[in-house]
Amino acid sequence: MNWHLHFLGVGAAHATTLGSSSVVLERNGVPLLLVDCGPDTLDRYVAAYDALPPAVFITHTHMDHVAGLEQLFFKLWFDPHLRGTTRLFAHAGLIPWLQTRVADYPGALAEGGVNFWEAFRLVPCTRGFWLDGLWFDVFATRHHVPGTSYGLALDGSFVYTGDTRPIPEVLARHAAGGELIAHDCSLVGNPSHTGIDDIEREYPEALRSQLLLYHYGSAADGAALAARGCRIAGAGERVAVAAPSAPRGDAG
Repeated sequence: MNWHLHFLGVGAAHATTLGSSSVVLERNGVPLLLVDCGPDTLDRYVAAYDALPPAVFITHTHMDHVAGLEQLFFKLWFDPHLRGTTRLFAHAGLIPWLQTRVADYPGALAEGGVNFWEAFRLVPCTRGFWLDGLWFDVFATRHHVPGTSYGLALDGSFVYTGDTRPIPEVLARHAAGGELIAHDCSLVGNPSHTGIDDIEREYPEALRSQLLLYHYGSAADGAALAARGCRIAGAGERVAVAAPSAPRGDAG
């Protein structure tokens, strides 16, 4: 069985030509889970799969990661066969922010009479969630204030940090088996994002060898990261990952 991460976009919020950072977990070429849904994500997803995502995980609620949810709402609501079929997973702590950012505007439809979340199957979680027999761990990251951003890990296969500052102690737990780590990284860090100097200072060499960097500021920045010996993800690239391990006894 083949497993891949398909990077629909790899750019920071201002790097629109690189696409809003988002990734699809594929199993034997079939999309299983979309992570994040920025302004252009759904168009890229439909172009790749000619379908809507069966499941979405939201890392945090900045608009370059959730603005596409309104478009997804319309596509789901107006197809009675699809309405309520897409599962949307999010940490329970993000639900108030999701409600405020995308669901609470008066009148999801101009005609009224529609509740935004009725188009989805909203699944709040804390430690993680089950999807198609797989257990996905959810963990807190460091992005702006605590409790507002979360990453995702599939044991034995991959870790996806979402937007974050360095989290060496978290990755030591969730990537101890050599999992590929898709990590937020720019040339220069800031209080919300990791820079390459942060990577080189805070992560041991063994962990750095597992990193695949995304969410950078431009194609030139990506080339500069590569020139420093980093592996970077490109928009549209499919990266092979290991098959996930059997769920642990304490999963779920």
